[in-house]
Amino acid sequence: MTAQPSEFGIAPVPEQGQLVVVRQRTYTVTDISQSSIAAGLTSSVQPTGQHLVMLSSIEDDALGEELQVVWELEPGTSVQQSLSLPEPLGFDSPARLEAFLNAVRWGAASTADIRSIQSPFRSGIDIEDYQLDPVVRAIQMPRVNLLIADDVGLGKTIEAGMVLLELVLRHRARKALVVCPSSLQLQWRDQMRDKFGLEFRIVDSDLMRELRRTRGLHVNPWTHYPRLITSIDFLKRERPMRLFREILPAGDAPTYPRLFDLLILDEAHNVAPSGRGKYATDSLRTDSIRLLSPHFEHKLFLSATPHNGYRESFSALLELLDDQRFARGIDPDPKQLQAIMVRRLKSELPPKWDGSPRFPKRVLEPLEVAYSPEEKRVHALLQQYTKLKKESAEGQQQQYVTEFVLKLLKKRLFSSPAAFASTLAQHEKSLRSAKRSGIQPSMGVLQKTIERVDEEYSDDAEREDNTQEAIEAATSLIKSASKDDLQILNEMKAWAHSASASGDSKLRAFVSWIKDIVRPNGKWTNERVIIFTEYRATQKWLQTFLASEGLAGGDRMMTLYGGMDAAERERIKAAFQFDPVHSPVRILLATDAASEGIDLQNHCFRLLHFEIPWNPNRMEQRNGRIDRHGQRAKEVKVYHFVGKGYREAAAGVTANVSDLEADLEFLMRAAVKVNTIREDLGKVGPVIAELVEAAMLGGARTLDTARAERESEPIRKLLKFERDLKTQIARHYDQLRETKKELQLDPENIQAVVEIALALAGQPPLIPAKMEGIWPDPTRKLCPIFHLPALKGSWARAAEGLVHPHTGETRPIVFDHALANGRDDVVLAHMNHVLVQMCLRLLRAEVWSPAGKKKLSRVAAATVPDDVLDSPAVFAHGRLVVIGGDSQRLHEEVIVSGGVLREGRFSRMNVGEVRDALAARTTQEPSQAVKQRLASLWSKIEAPLMQSLEARVKERTAGLEKLLSE
Repeated sequence: MTAQPSEFGIAPVPEQGQLVVVRQRTYTVTDISQSSIAAGLTSSVQPTGQHLVMLSSIEDDALGEELQVVWELEPGTSVQQSLSLPEPLGFDSPARLEAFLNAVRWGAASTADIRSIQSPFRSGIDIEDYQLDPVVRAIQMPRVNLLIADDVGLGKTIEAGMVLLELVLRHRARKALVVCPSSLQLQWRDQMRDKFGLEFRIVDSDLMRELRRTRGLHVNPWTHYPRLITSIDFLKRERPMRLFREILPAGDAPTYPRLFDLLILDEAHNVAPSGRGKYATDSLRTDSIRLLSPHFEHKLFLSATPHNGYRESFSALLELLDDQRFARGIDPDPKQLQAIMVRRLKSELPPKWDGSPRFPKRVLEPLEVAYSPEEKRVHALLQQYTKLKKESAEGQQQQYVTEFVLKLLKKRLFSSPAAFASTLAQHEKSLRSAKRSGIQPSMGVLQKTIERVDEEYSDDAEREDNTQEAIEAATSLIKSASKDDLQILNEMKAWAHSASASGDSKLRAFVSWIKDIVRPNGKWTNERVIIFTEYRATQKWLQTFLASEGLAGGDRMMTLYGGMDAAERERIKAAFQFDPVHSPVRILLATDAASEGIDLQNHCFRLLHFEIPWNPNRMEQRNGRIDRHGQRAKEVKVYHFVGKGYREAAAGVTANVSDLEADLEFLMRAAVKVNTIREDLGKVGPVIAELVEAAMLGGARTLDTARAERESEPIRKLLKFERDLKTQIARHYDQLRETKKELQLDPENIQAVVEIALALAGQPPLIPAKMEGIWPDPTRKLCPIFHLPALKGSWARAAEGLVHPHTGETRPIVFDHALANGRDDVVLAHMNHVLVQMCLRLLRAEVWSPAGKKKLSRVAAATVPDDVLDSPAVFAHGRLVVIGGDSQRLHEEVIVSGGVLREGRFSRMNVGEVRDALAARTTQEPSQAVKQRLASLWSKIEAPLMQSLEARVKERTAGLEKLLSE
């Protein structure tokens, strides 16, 4: 293109639709307004007045960004008056030109293109064929509203990340908000950064304090960064919601275009109104999302258990997602539900190519404990205490608080003497010091205080504080302790202190079991074990005793707990996920608050519940840490403690058992039931939880879920769609391979782009590396693995993420997904990796670089076999971009046209001939004499070659107009 200056030294006023260069960026003119003020008052230079020119960027990293300038006052502007081809003043190597063309080609992600899928190639993920369904659907939807309800461990975060990245690439999304449980915030931030190259900021109290300190008191975090993560329980608070309301349209102000682009709601079932009877009651979580959701163009809801068994609750959740398709209280249309819901169970997925299952089999193993008479006595005492307090409770309020305190005591007794001792002491202290006045808190206030105990916490200390507050509030309403009550409390307290110091039967069985796995006969193995507990007190107690057994030295044992330093948490996670040959950790003690959302499956297939959770969802969350995508073992083993004689009883052999053993046997049956009905957990899980609570408080030990399972049958049918999953998965994978072929996304081409861009930038070249299993490789001709050299200037940031989080060593890079699969000792330089992105930007910038700053000639000469062409041919590539009225890129592609030279004249070739000739080209260049001769003919070739390219543009545009109109 050529720029046209005016006689006054200022570029002439452009016309609507023209390309202009303003502030060293290329824009298209969307509108022009002339000043109504007399010319003489506005300018002493231009006699025609001034013009306000509205611009929209067409550059890849700023597409759609708008700018308004007063044309006559804006310095350094130019108007692109005509298309032109680069003159052959110099020749690039064929490889350099091909790298440039690929860089341009890979920037061509278009809104209207519903076939190509680029996000898997622009991410550092192990691509699984079944994970393509959400992104395939998303690119076909005008507004993306999807409920991703895949089974636990199938990779919903990865699926959501691919959808987000694809929308970003297509310039359909820029501002994104992830709302998730507080314990998952770091997981989301790290996954988006490490897997997709997308930076997010976590909005919490710390960020708000930092922004107020550095940016002023009135700063609003919701508008400060384009991509944000926050927890649902932080969002629902008064101040964050007030700040959000401040930026929303007021009153009757239009809500379109919407303020934000994409809302991702993780664990969406936590936001659905809670179902009770025929009605569903909105929570603060529900109200928060209801306020936000209308202001997002696209929405992704993620949940493995989207239906909690209450139709109004489920329909209300669907209405939050898409109020055009669904309405609260109205059963969803199955066809509309199928259009927005992605749900696959592990059991439904077809096996691997060799017939082996995609996911391991889960096996539940009971660990028998021979409880002592003293331990059985304490359990019986707690049962007696429970009975006494329930009988003495008067009215609904006293009954409610009494059951709450007794449930806490029972849960902690089943956990450890240490946890039991601390809660018992708090209860006894509250009983002795409580002031029982006539004024009592309302049932509503009391319920809120107690319900906070069951919220999801990312900090164990915060949870413990709220638990103590709830115990104090509840105990103050319980009748004063009788003489019998105090005698029972004193006896239980004495045992708890003694067992805390010396250990109990379960601890001794646990130590023996874990030694057999990680250190049999005093020799360490490479086996690993995760021990989950609900309570920090139990974790500390276990840590002390394992250390006394010599199982903690030299980083053999590590702990994860809520509230620990984030960097330390990541260090421990990295150590546990690293190969046990090189990382010494064998035992991981984890609390629920620290571990939700963490992947721990790389080298561990054993998990022990130190106490069986009464909440089935919590049990499944724990199991999902190792029973998930990426688990390499054929079996995942989950262990639970039971009483002595459990196996005989399970086999039908009758035996006299204590209440303690009967309770543990019941909890084990509940765990087995949860494992059996995992896909119905949304409906049956709450029923199991209620039955467990009733049994643990002295009720009948019956686990009758038949009614709930019958009632869940319609739900199962509603969520199970008739489709050929195997064919669907194969079709999506074919679509992915088609994209790879169409865009030439081979690892060798990506590597070439990086090598050539580094050379053009004056940076040192990649350094070939050696690594077992990758290189040397007799089946390969060229080394596929490289060390990144020390890069200078702004290029130094390309090394971010290369340091291994555990070893601290700088890892080499590969460009092939297959070489990085299942390995953490190499880094995949995918298309969205910082290094590759910097290289692509440098090459793509050549499209707009002014003549004096170009690094490429954009002209190359290559040879082809004589049987393909009998005389020289010339080809021109062009970038065809179709921009919609709203500045959205509807389509983009690199087109090519050309012809042969015969008798000094240009003769146009058809599309097929052009394709075959280019496919046959080699990397060998012709002689310098041939290049000079071709350059000397340029004046005769340029015009007909340009006409050929323009004709190809018209042909392709006509086809695209027909396609887009459909």
